Amino acid sequence: MIHRRTAVALLVSLLPLTGCGGGAEATERRTPSTAAAPAGTPTPEVQAEQAPQGIPGLGPTRAAAIPERCEQAVVVTGRGKDSPVCSVVLWERTATGWQAGPTWPAHNGLHGWSGHHMLGDLRSPLGVYTLSDAGGLLPDPGSKLPYHRSSRFHSPGTGFEGEPLDGCFDYVVAIDYNRRPGTSPLDWTRPLGGERGGGVWLHVDHGGPTHGCVSVAKAHMKDLLRTLDPDRHPAVVMGYADWLAG
Repeated sequence: MIHRRTAVALLVSLLPLTGCGGGAEATERRTPSTAAAPAGTPTPEVQAEQAPQGIPGLGPTRAAAIPERCEQAVVVTGRGKDSPVCSVVLWERTATGWQAGPTWPAHNGLHGWSGHHMLGDLRSPLGVYTLSDAGGLLPDPGSKLPYHRSSRFHSPGTGFEGEPLDGCFDYVVAIDYNRRPGTSPLDWTRPLGGERGGGVWLHVDHGGPTHGCVSVAKAHMKDLLRTLDPDRHPAVVMGYADWLAG
């Protein structure tokens, strides 16, 4: 006859482990020990949830140029001073710091960047600019910024690499460089004078360099239009990486 305690012990020893670890081993893996941690040290879970206080890649000069009330910053990071290739990330300010969205591939001006943009230089203007107005050839996809639809948002012909430009102005967000905020992106008022260029937009990517605008995929433009909120005072921070780090 098997003793009662012996039978129970035998039964327990035959039960299979479940999940990734099971038993005491799994508990130890899922419950981090804080016995050896200094007082006040956040647990790994808390550290993972904290957003950076500043936007990585921006030096003190560029970070200080972002308006204090800005809670949405579109950061455009160029590959180099003379490169037409860049990336775009939408950062949103939270209670604990800046939170990054996904990184999107993008294009900028054919010849790269300029700290003194001039009409026809084929460079994108360096700087921090507010974002106030939107528009496009297609119906409003749910823009929070004022949206101006017009058949004039049409760009026939081909780009610098022979790619068709048709559809690149289906959706645009005007960058407030040398323009009057609160008007259609098609408004050609130039406070700095016509020789300083203008009409610098975020628009749909056509697969090649631009004349000075910043372009991302059509789906990403729709995301921006649905996310950028005038009540959160959006801005764009744009330039090549070394300049942004200044």
